[in-house]
Amino acid sequence: MLELYVLRDRLKRWYGKYSIGFLVLLRFLLAWTAIALLNSSLGYMKPLRSPVISLVLSLICGVCPFGGICWILAFFMLAHIFAVSLEFALFTTVFLLTVALLYYGFAPGDSVLLIVTPLLFAWKIPYIIPLLVGLGGALVSVIPMCCGIVIYYILQYVRANAGPLTNGSSLDITQKYVQMLNGVLLNRTMLTFLLAFAVAVIVVYLIRTLPILNAWNLAIFAGVLAILLSFFAAAFFYGIRFELLPLLGGCALAAAVATVFQFFVFNVDYTRMEYTQFEDDDYHYFVKAVPKVSVSVPKMKLQKLNRAKRPKRSRGSGDESKR
Repeated sequence: MLELYVLRDRLKRWYGKYSIGFLVLLRFLLAWTAIALLNSSLGYMKPLRSPVISLVLSLICGVCPFGGICWILAFFMLAHIFAVSLEFALFTTVFLLTVALLYYGFAPGDSVLLIVTPLLFAWKIPYIIPLLVGLGGALVSVIPMCCGIVIYYILQYVRANAGPLTNGSSLDITQKYVQMLNGVLLNRTMLTFLLAFAVAVIVVYLIRTLPILNAWNLAIFAGVLAILLSFFAAAFFYGIRFELLPLLGGCALAAAVATVFQFFVFNVDYTRMEYTQFEDDDYHYFVKAVPKVSVSVPKMKLQKLNRAKRPKRSRGSGDESKR
């Protein structure tokens, strides 16, 4: 266990030393992956599928903040949707503008969730999101997380209904928008994920902020339980079908990732907990202090050993010894 703490402290020091370059590389890889997802899921505007354009946009995103990356990816997505249906592009534009208002109004620091959430859904590991958001974010972080879920299902809807959206000239404009609303915003599976993940974030956040022992461990367990109960309730009351083994496996993976996140972010030693109290003119304070787990990183010292030089024997002494 000591080796893990040493490795953690070394990684933290390494990140503190090279954080700027690491963030640039992270933003580049994140943008490259998101653009690849959009091209594979949509890809209806052929010029945007060029590897050169993907590389240039990813390089630009590497030096932009996450909010700027969201805008670039939003225009990239709208261009692909516009090649399929003008009406659905307008529908998506209205939704993205609503997301922008909610984002800048409530959670301006969590724009990365708008990118990461659709990616994790595409990789079939979405259950990691609510646990990490509840442990490392705030209650308002639910907004960008839920918007990311809706963005993923918008991509799925366009991919599954590209033909009807392109050849839907027989329907009037009202019927088209009603069909879009029913297909996207009234998707029962999407609504189940929205409800389950929102409940899980709230539960995890509230429990991990409680002044109790092992609050983060209890929060992880309660978050997994909230996800499972939400899906079971949706299946029982609304007939939502889901595969049990992927759900259980995804929750187990999410708990493992959340535990690793806790190890790096919030790792304390409850065995050395101390209580103290003091007062001033207005208040009397009772303080519970829980020390963090920290170890001193051993420093390796290399010592150069020089061989002792043997004294040279003179010829005269050798001749005398022979005599």
